[in-house]
Amino acid sequence: MSFKIAVSSQKGGVAKTTTALSLGGCLAEQGRSVLLVDLDPQANLTQSLGVEPDQVRRMVGDVLLDQASLLEASRESSVFNLDLVPANEGLLLLDKVLYGRSGYEYRLKTQSLNSGYYDVMVFDCPPSFGTLTVNALTAADLLIIPVPCEYYSARSLRSYLDLIRLVNRNSNPCLTYRLLITMFDRRNRVSHIVLDQVRRSYGAALFTTVISIDTKLRESPIFGQPITRYAPQARAAQEYRALATELMTYEQTRLEAAVR
Repeated sequence: MSFKIAVSSQKGGVAKTTTALSLGGCLAEQGRSVLLVDLDPQANLTQSLGVEPDQVRRMVGDVLLDQASLLEASRESSVFNLDLVPANEGLLLLDKVLYGRSGYEYRLKTQSLNSGYYDVMVFDCPPSFGTLTVNALTAADLLIIPVPCEYYSARSLRSYLDLIRLVNRNSNPCLTYRLLITMFDRRNRVSHIVLDQVRRSYGAALFTTVISIDTKLRESPIFGQPITRYAPQARAAQEYRALATELMTYEQTRLEAAVR
């Protein structure tokens, strides 16, 4: 059964798509078959793998409308073991179409349960709490919330976690979450202050790995590649590899606890 990860935040510009892409590349590099699912109408993840959104024949919207399976909508990327279910602007309309339909929040979960080909699925969510994000959180085993080292990002966490508890009550009682510090600037005092605040408030839910600011991370999507392919020796590549290892250790612990 696939390990399903949602990457989500209510804020834009927090390295959400960068995390989905980089983490997927690292897990594929480790020998796992990975499916990236782009649920954002902006289609940044799709474009970050060199795919033009207006040229896709099938996209994630077809999956959510039960017109295609995840496997049928997936396509290979230039990275071995890394496939993509693309998105386009049509998701803006779909978000409204799905709302209010009976069982709309379970559509992605049903599709992912029927697609056991992949070891890991990573859902890149839009920066809003609509039907697309609810579908991802209902399907996911784990939610990763990127938290950039900015004062207001840390403060907005509390309201978002209230929404996660709503999902726990209504559609996915097994969903857990972890916080990932991103855009950390070692030379910036504010970064250290924010990191300390998040550690004090959410220490048990915080990944040990911290993702630093790295220009290579900003460049890699331009060339349609994850950081592991574009700049494999970069600091950010090493940090995302550490995150991938930490993540799979977490998953192994979770599975062992479920067996007991």
